[in-house]
Amino acid sequence: MAIQNLFSLPDGAGRRKMAGEELTAFFEHIHGHVPLELITFVCIGTDRSTGDALGPLVGSRLRSYGFMNVIGTLEQPCDANNLKQQLETIPDDHTVIAVDACLGQPGTVGSFIVSNNPLIPAQSVGTDLPAVGNYSIAAVVNVYGPKPYWTLQMTSLYQVMQMADQIAEAAAKAFALIQVS
Repeated sequence: MAIQNLFSLPDGAGRRKMAGEELTAFFEHIHGHVPLELITFVCIGTDRSTGDALGPLVGSRLRSYGFMNVIGTLEQPCDANNLKQQLETIPDDHTVIAVDACLGQPGTVGSFIVSNNPLIPAQSVGTDLPAVGNYSIAAVVNVYGPKPYWTLQMTSLYQVMQMADQIAEAAAKAFALIQVS
C-alpha cells in the first residue's frame, strides 16, 4: 500500500509537500488500495488551541461528509491525554490516515506534508507520543519558532479552518461522498 512512487520527495523519504488542491489525488491513491470501510481517520489535536484545533476541525468535517471511522472531533478531541487509548480502539485490519497540525518554515505555511509513513504528534512542543498512521497529513499552520506552544495558540483561526476544510473536502471527493464540481 505504499505511495512512495507517486508521492515521494526526491530523497525517497516517502513525504511530499503539496498544496490543498493536490490532496484529492493523495486520497484517491489511498482509496484505490483500501476500501472506505477499512479506513480510520485519526485527527489529532485539541479544541483549546487555535493552531492545534486543525485535527478536531477536520474530524468534525469528515463526520459531516459521512465518514464513519473518525477519531478526533471538536466534540471528542484526540489529544495527548487520550491518544494511546484511542489508538487501541482501531481494528487491526484498518488502514489509518493520521491528520495533525505542524509548524514549519516560512515558505511552507499553508501547505501540507503528506506521507506513506506515520507522523509523530506534538514533536514541536516536545511531547513524547507514539507514531500514528499508515498514511499521514501534516498541515503547516504557522512558522516554527522559539516558543512553539505560544505560536500554536496565536495561529490564525481563519488559516486553520481553511486548511481543515481543504483536507476534509479532498477526502470526501476522493471517496465519492460529494460530487466533484
